[in-house]
Amino acid sequence: MASGGDACDKAAMSDSHLVFDRAVKRRQRERAARFGDEFDFLRAAAAERLLDRLDDIRRSFPLALVQGCTAEWLQPHLKGRGGIETLVSADMVGQGSRHVVADEEFLPFGGNRFDLVIALLNLHWINDLPGALIQIRQALKPDGLFLGAMFGGATLSELRQCWLAAEAELEGGASPRVSPMAETLDGAALLQRAGFALPVADNEKLTVTYADAFRLMRDLRGMGETNATAGRRRSFTRRATLFRMAELYQQRFAGPDGRIPATFEIVMLTGWYPHESQQKPLRPGSAKTSLAQALGTEERSRGDRPLR
Repeated sequence: MASGGDACDKAAMSDSHLVFDRAVKRRQRERAARFGDEFDFLRAAAAERLLDRLDDIRRSFPLALVQGCTAEWLQPHLKGRGGIETLVSADMVGQGSRHVVADEEFLPFGGNRFDLVIALLNLHWINDLPGALIQIRQALKPDGLFLGAMFGGATLSELRQCWLAAEAELEGGASPRVSPMAETLDGAALLQRAGFALPVADNEKLTVTYADAFRLMRDLRGMGETNATAGRRRSFTRRATLFRMAELYQQRFAGPDGRIPATFEIVMLTGWYPHESQQKPLRPGSAKTSLAQALGTEERSRGDRPLR
């Protein structure tokens, strides 16, 4: 999401239309994996909120796939929800008897295999998000469920503002420091475009406070959420610019206790593989009760409206 020690990376994208450098993101994730669970608090919070949705669904999902973490990591968070009997995982990093190392942009599974697919905080680094969602839908059985959580557009808004201001002030321009992210309103449209039925998107904002901007960037590095945009600056960040960004963050956002807030917007996605048993919208003109009757008002034609 944000810049850090990876600003000096020299990897270059051969395809200029790609937004994210997946090779860089893989190295970041591999480095973060060495920290264990030390920086997993946001992923754990997203998992709890996402899995709560299974409590409202009166059916079981015997075979489930998770992306964004290993099956072993997610298993304790399930707490018996969803009637999951077998949980496998597919991610660019990780290990375990039920884990497949694979790029989420190219799922290695045959069609219509899983009852449930969970994508946990990994979709915001996908170059072709509609294509990835189509692959997820194709991996589901008919009437299978997809649950996804990804960071949304309001994430790290404070850090984004301060980087832009610091670079504009000291360097006469700005480079991509915080990656672009989908808005909540885009979520349902993306699901519908990918062929999901009953698409729903909602969001929740979490605020985490830090002693300073450097502690925030340490956490982002530990989560594997530092900058991986293809258009990022390849040179080292200037020391003066870095410290000016931290100074602006403190000036603009610090609370009475001196701590600074960092906003994380989590966009939740829910969609189903289409099936004839699912609810469908009524055809236009098939309603048996008019809107006027439902509202208890008198219905008038356009010609009956009083002149103004």
